[in-house]
Amino acid sequence: MICRIMGNKNTKSAKKPAKPISPRPGSLKRKRSKAEVSMPETELKTKQTRRAAKPMRENAESMAKRQREISVSEFFAKNRHLLGFDNPRKALLTAVKEAIDNSLDACEEAGILPELRVELKRIGAKIVEESESESENTKPKKRKGPVPTERFELKIIDNGPGILTTQIPKIFGKLLYGSKFHRLKMSRGQQGIGISAAGMYGQMTTGIPVRILSKLPKKDKAYQVDLKIDTKTNKPIVLSEKEVPWPEKTESGTSVCITLEGRYQRGRQSIDEFILQNTLSNPHASFLFIDPDAEKFEYPRSTSEMPELPAEIKPHPYGVELGNFHRLAQDSSAKTLKDFLVKDFSRVSEKVASEILTEAGLKNSKLKTLSSENLNLVHQAIPKVDIKNPPTHCVIPIGEDLLTETLRQKTAAEFFVATTRSPSVYRGNPFIVEAALAFGGELSSEEPMQVFRFANRVPLLFQPAACASVRVLTKIEWKKYGLSQSKGSLPIGPVAVIIHVGSVWVPFTSESKEAIADYPEIKQEIRLAILECARKMNLYLSKRRRAAEAARKANYIDTYIPYIGEALQDMLKLKEGQKEKVIMTLRETLEKTRIEV
Repeated sequence: MICRIMGNKNTKSAKKPAKPISPRPGSLKRKRSKAEVSMPETELKTKQTRRAAKPMRENAESMAKRQREISVSEFFAKNRHLLGFDNPRKALLTAVKEAIDNSLDACEEAGILPELRVELKRIGAKIVEESESESENTKPKKRKGPVPTERFELKIIDNGPGILTTQIPKIFGKLLYGSKFHRLKMSRGQQGIGISAAGMYGQMTTGIPVRILSKLPKKDKAYQVDLKIDTKTNKPIVLSEKEVPWPEKTESGTSVCITLEGRYQRGRQSIDEFILQNTLSNPHASFLFIDPDAEKFEYPRSTSEMPELPAEIKPHPYGVELGNFHRLAQDSSAKTLKDFLVKDFSRVSEKVASEILTEAGLKNSKLKTLSSENLNLVHQAIPKVDIKNPPTHCVIPIGEDLLTETLRQKTAAEFFVATTRSPSVYRGNPFIVEAALAFGGELSSEEPMQVFRFANRVPLLFQPAACASVRVLTKIEWKKYGLSQSKGSLPIGPVAVIIHVGSVWVPFTSESKEAIADYPEIKQEIRLAILECARKMNLYLSKRRRAAEAARKANYIDTYIPYIGEALQDMLKLKEGQKEKVIMTLRETLEKTRIEV
């Protein structure tokens, strides 16, 4: 019975046939394509071998073969966004900024009233992806895909002292080369990166070298250098150098020509706005901008008074970290420990140096014989000794009068006020904060407060939300001063504000120097400066309200006194002369009461 059931094919309980076993992946040969059928056997084997090759694991020896030194220019060439060359529009502005900063610094150090000319010529165009061309603060366009970018020839000419021919290749063809990094002195440039990075960006995007002309005083001709940067070695490659006639009328100066890709447009965060804001913070400088359409924009200086030259200072012991303290001791020419403290630091007298040694429990021994442990003890003793703040003649303010006058020229407001705070210190670095405020007039009452940020007289156009200046403004309760404000945002009203932070070392949030970092000491000084201006604005508004109320009451008196006089004349049977006398007495009494109120 069982045999019949098992053998009956139509029975439902019969066992289903087993599925065929699939071959393992790769066990069957892949069917050749038409191209492979006609391919020679040797080429086919090479292709199959390449397809079958897999990444190999590394060992210490193979990894060691791949190790090599990375130059700073090679690093920034791959990470150019760190220097402000994020996209074509911003890159064009960054190149202009770096050149202007160098020119203004050179002119001021030489005692020359700056005259700068910025020329921008359009010489070509190409297509890039839209994501590369958009600014960080511009709204994305609806259209997608590639958009045009352009090639420009950027030329900046100044009337400064010129540059020695031996220094030109290093200044423009080597990153992290400059005269300001090791000095504690207020200046626009700090790192020795900016202008050489602009040239490197131009080289990367167009392949065209940078051309520099330098004319020294009492020289008949200028010296012209064409160069590129070797990004692997961070060294200049001089392509040509020769003497040429100086095309300008000035006795000396420098001309820098960079060909680069970019996008030019007017409005917010543009070259036009950057130059305009430079006139606010540098009223002693004159600017001429020739845009790509050959239209000229002249910005004459508003003062012929040169700003005071800031002094260079030594590091303050409160701001020196342990590693730097060891390095300074190693590099010092002082013979003894006390001499080292007195000669290599600011505000350390013989008496203060003795107190530090006593606190550390050390004698005045020879500096070079001190152990690392003893230097650590000295460093630990420094905060326990009372040392004066660093000298402040190394930071120079723009000045209240110049800030107010500049605001008057640039904004059609009705009230202006400015203040300069006393110098203060963060991490041992002196700094100064200035603020100016304009209110009313033709300023829009429907728009957010206009904010002009500056660091060492340089306009900051990008990353406002990351900047300490704007963060302080958003935390002030502006409703107390008659302005509407949403939580955590700038107030709405007819107000424009200038905030300037000057220091021997401005703490920027990145190498592109676009925003000031959140140091409590700096934020506190910004807050106090703004509040002082806001209080004066509030006083002005109170006086204006009182004046309006007084005018309203005076109008009431002028309107109703004649009727009161006629009523009194009818009731008291006064003659015309008596009526006029009563009206005069009543008017004087009401005026006196109005003024007292």
